[in-house]
Amino acid sequence: MDIIYLRDLRIDTVIGVYRWEREMKQTLVIDLELGTDIRPAAKSDAIADTLNYKDIAKRVTAFVEQSRYQLVEALAEAVAKLVLDEFAVPWLRLSVNKQGAVRGVRDVGVVIVRHRLEDGDAEGLPRDR
Repeated sequence: MDIIYLRDLRIDTVIGVYRWEREMKQTLVIDLELGTDIRPAAKSDAIADTLNYKDIAKRVTAFVEQSRYQLVEALAEAVAKLVLDEFAVPWLRLSVNKQGAVRGVRDVGVVIVRHRLEDGDAEGLPRDR
């Protein structure tokens, strides 16, 4: 499996459990690694045969900007589900970083790995049925 990645995607959104956090936007830093097979695109040299980085970045940005999660953990799961469902990747690694969330610590966040199961559902994600 090959990996296409997007690093340092910075998105402003409302996130946090404290009242002051709900009254202002904070910048999250997102890194995505997407498992795929790049050989068809390498052979054809056509964007139609690969994941479109711009489309993924735009969709994730739009989703995160409109979200209002309290926890980074909840946001990470929602972004993972969105990418797995809408871009049909078999595997992803996602980190969501909330800089300055803890005094004296440069950044805190979560890293999750999810993959699509045989039945099309994503491992570790709630089913929408």
